[in-house]
Amino acid sequence: MSIYVLSLVLTAAVLHACWNLISKKANGKAPFIWLMYIASTVLYLPVLLYRLQQGDNFTSAPVWWFCSSSAVLHIAYFLILQKGYRSGDLSVVYPLARGTGPLFSSLAAILFLHEQLKLKATIGLFLILAGVLVITRLSFKKENNTKIISGVFWGVLTGLFIALYTFNDAVAVKSYGVSPLVLTFVSGAFSIILLFPFVVSQGAELKREIRQHKWSIVAIAIMSPAAYILVLEALKFAPLTVVAPARETSILLGVFMGTRVLSEEDGKRRLIASVLILGGIVALGLS
Repeated sequence: MSIYVLSLVLTAAVLHACWNLISKKANGKAPFIWLMYIASTVLYLPVLLYRLQQGDNFTSAPVWWFCSSSAVLHIAYFLILQKGYRSGDLSVVYPLARGTGPLFSSLAAILFLHEQLKLKATIGLFLILAGVLVITRLSFKKENNTKIISGVFWGVLTGLFIALYTFNDAVAVKSYGVSPLVLTFVSGAFSIILLFPFVVSQGAELKREIRQHKWSIVAIAIMSPAAYILVLEALKFAPLTVVAPARETSILLGVFMGTRVLSEEDGKRRLIASVLILGGIVALGLS
């Protein structure tokens, strides 16, 4: 991996962890996500117009197909992620979401593409599963487990949609030459349309979100697309198996922010679990 690609991926990791911290604090629902998409579309429109002048294209059939499918997958991802943050801790949901994405991708390749399970991949899968078990630390007292189990469920489900949209968007960028900026912008615009029927009757909630979280919405609207565009740009110069593990260094940042900034419990244990998950992702990437 070149210094240029590494800088793209690590910058994306920092941005990703930061906007997830802001998102956790906001605890928003569909209106929050819809407003975020609107703000993002407005803020990135000048950049898109500039890129179109430089030759980027958004009128081809592959662009519209991949952008629409990416929009659906990202909407599901954001809604599930926000549900997870309302139900569990950042230091539980975030590492599980980021860690199980590569896990699902690898399992799908083994089950459906009949790829062989290599030693490094096996080690990686076990490390990720070990990290999940360390995070849960299930006991027999139900009252101690409800919040953790809820965080685990929504974190893993988020990871599934991370795997789906990552595969979709990687194919768009690497196989069809879709511009990362165009893909992110147009899928965001589609998301505004797709979410509109679900938020049109929630005027009071929309006003409350603007009043209470307008700066959080603007911050996420800038950082979330920027982080993803940087990752997609890196995919143009390096394979997904290299970019994905480096990107997931954000796991450590997310757990650190959850335990230090939000004062969540069991910081050391969750950090150890995150190191296991990150090690598993690296092993998968090297397999």
